[in-house]
Amino acid sequence: MAGLNAIEGAALVIGGIYMLVMGLLGRPDSPQQAEMGGLTLIALGLIPLFAARGLLLRRSWSRGPALITQIIALPVAWTLLRSHGVLIPAGVVLAAMSLTALYQLARPATIEALGIRRPGAEPDTDTDA
Repeated sequence: MAGLNAIEGAALVIGGIYMLVMGLLGRPDSPQQAEMGGLTLIALGLIPLFAARGLLLRRSWSRGPALITQIIALPVAWTLLRSHGVLIPAGVVLAAMSLTALYQLARPATIEALGIRRPGAEPDTDTDA
């Protein structure tokens, strides 16, 4: 689950760096738009990367950004699936990764491993030693 978030984050950062470099060194129609798009992708890529690190360290805060990343990825996957050519397999992969990660993030075992309590649940006071 952390790995899926890390892969998505890395893909966004790499895409952002590519757009930024092409905006600076290439000949885009709008260099400012390419540069801002690249910086935006880099910033968006940091969110799943931080979430992946938090998931690896079993930090409860990391589940929220990871869930949001996967929910946002689903419409992107749908758009890719409705396109033509090489983007269709990319949409299939993204959809499969997002749905797998969402399933893993919603599992009770994951919630317990991250130390997330349900609202109104009593804290664990197991004092048997």
